[in-house]
Amino acid sequence: MCGRFNVIDSPGLQQLLRDLGIDLSLPQAVNVAPTEQVTLVRLGDAGPVVGAARWWLTPSWAKEVSQAYSMFNARSETLAKSPAFRGPFRRQRGLVPMSSFIEWRMEEGIKQPWLISNEQQALAVAALWDVWEGGDTPLLSCTLVTTAAAPAFKPWHKRMPVILGTDEHTRWLDNSQAIAPDDDIFRSELKAPLLLKPLPRSVSNARNKDPDAMAGIGDEVMLS
Repeated sequence: MCGRFNVIDSPGLQQLLRDLGIDLSLPQAVNVAPTEQVTLVRLGDAGPVVGAARWWLTPSWAKEVSQAYSMFNARSETLAKSPAFRGPFRRQRGLVPMSSFIEWRMEEGIKQPWLISNEQQALAVAALWDVWEGGDTPLLSCTLVTTAAAPAFKPWHKRMPVILGTDEHTRWLDNSQAIAPDDDIFRSELKAPLLLKPLPRSVSNARNKDPDAMAGIGDEVMLS
């Protein structure tokens, strides 16, 4: 799964935006949690469109905005079957840029948070979006797509976000072209090395938005 992430300006993030054809700087966002606003990149008629979206998908056909069901992640294996995800999977794909994400694993009976990043580049995570028009103003919302963890990542979590390779950005965003549920985009492998470092447990509180809390507190691990 992917339940928290960060957006911190860096050469890697700037390069990702350039690769996507986006000429702007993203606001810093630390310890972003579901239901908060995130930066969503979509493909418009004239190129990429950048906007703020609520991180918790509300389907266009929903009666109300609800958190009764976990809609901040979408399993790649069920995208074509789920009533909430199959429409967006066909025609409303986007991506969420991030510098790093956070996962927890049990260590000595306590959930230990770990920061996951790539030292050289930012992460472009596959997303789906929808617009709900049942309120006073339209609500743009999104969900992050996950897949089964790569073998090297399994000691930390059984799921991981679908991180798009540079050669996959355009194809994922191009909704005129269908993507099969078993597409290679969803493969359970590391497309780039990942650096993992343990974090202070204070980041488990989503109200902790202190960038200094993202400093490591122990030995780092490199996965490749």
